[in-house]
Amino acid sequence: MSEVLIVDDDANTLASLSLAFRLAGHHAVTAGSASLALEYVQGRRFDLILSDVVMPDKDGITLLEEIRMMGVNTPVVMVSGQATVDMAVRATKLGALDFLEKPLSAEKLLLTLDNALKLTRLEAENKDLRRRVGRHEIVWQSEAMRRTMAQVERVAAGESRVCILGDTGTGKELVARRIHELSARRAGPFVTVNCAAVPQELIESELFGHEKGSFTGAATRHLGKFEQAHGGTLFLDEIGDMPPVMQAKFLRVLEEGEVERVGGNRPVRVDVRVVVATHRNLAELAASGAFRQDLFHRIYVIPILLPPLKERRGDLAVLAEHFARQVSEANGWKPKVFETSAIQAMERYAWPGNVRELRNCVERALLLADESVDEETIRACLPQLRSGAATTGALAARVEDFERETIVQELKRNGYRMTDTARALNLERSHLYKKCAQLGIEPETGRKADAGKT
Repeated sequence: MSEVLIVDDDANTLASLSLAFRLAGHHAVTAGSASLALEYVQGRRFDLILSDVVMPDKDGITLLEEIRMMGVNTPVVMVSGQATVDMAVRATKLGALDFLEKPLSAEKLLLTLDNALKLTRLEAENKDLRRRVGRHEIVWQSEAMRRTMAQVERVAAGESRVCILGDTGTGKELVARRIHELSARRAGPFVTVNCAAVPQELIESELFGHEKGSFTGAATRHLGKFEQAHGGTLFLDEIGDMPPVMQAKFLRVLEEGEVERVGGNRPVRVDVRVVVATHRNLAELAASGAFRQDLFHRIYVIPILLPPLKERRGDLAVLAEHFARQVSEANGWKPKVFETSAIQAMERYAWPGNVRELRNCVERALLLADESVDEETIRACLPQLRSGAATTGALAARVEDFERETIVQELKRNGYRMTDTARALNLERSHLYKKCAQLGIEPETGRKADAGKT
């Protein structure tokens, strides 16, 4: 059942239109003025707003304008018995779905509502599609990632097994998904398993499936990840954490191309491309006996090494912009830009958590920032950067960062009064001014001065 808001200063019109919608199975709310309509819109969600144009307290065009200023995107249909071309043009520019002339037929009303619902559904689907595509998008502009992605495109076309290597948070699953999307199997499923997250006693059932009654709690047949990925790609993350017993069974599946469900008595053929990933050194694990040598050689056909974020600092700006857009859209927040000083602060940080840590930092920064994200906001989001514990670079640069942070904090503590700040730092006032100029600090705000500013 759809929810419709009808706005008109004529009581008879409200009664007849609401009856028409109710007879068709919809719920109608009526408002005798634009002001009352605004109160309703603030407190509840409607599928369609049907508004008269000419009303005494506030006309329908103004109502539409204020609804849009509130950020409400509900479809609005304007209705008038005194319609003019100028009215229709203005309403359309403000985003009105349609402009109807009185008298209205019930058939026309219901058709308009149906079109509005279809439009709302389509926009929601498009938004969800953009969100899902954006979530799996790989963003880069650095030379290190350009080489890596060129390798990804080359190996995606074949059927060779790929082993993705990289620190935690570098985006190994995104690369595996990209390989699948560029492959001939793109129309098939992409199935993921984190070997480190599945309990040892359940991993066999998770990968190969089980038959009904094969163990306590197996109330129905369960298809394992291999069968679920039939015709597509199976991505096994953290393959280095696979239990030794499972390594032998996994090797057999790779050699035979078939699985046997737990409690089953016949093999099941599977057509799956296997892509694995790990943050551990598989070669060392195999050499020490912690990982099967024969399995290592089966999966380590084409290794792809993902560089950590500290080695692709040229990607920080585009990644921050990408995550900011992604997070803002998901939460309905107003977009905010990252100032140059903020990007420079992020470039001085080591990013031990890699891209995953950067995304979390961006989300925190958007919550803390006012109009834009500045250096001070980034420092508040990264305690390690604030303390200097995770800065990188030459000694002189680290000392400069420490001096800058110390002066900025002391300025804030003393209300940006230079005399008090100089006294607290045991400096001459003139010396403090010189230090601020050298370090690019604006004494009045504690922020980093704009480039070229003296």
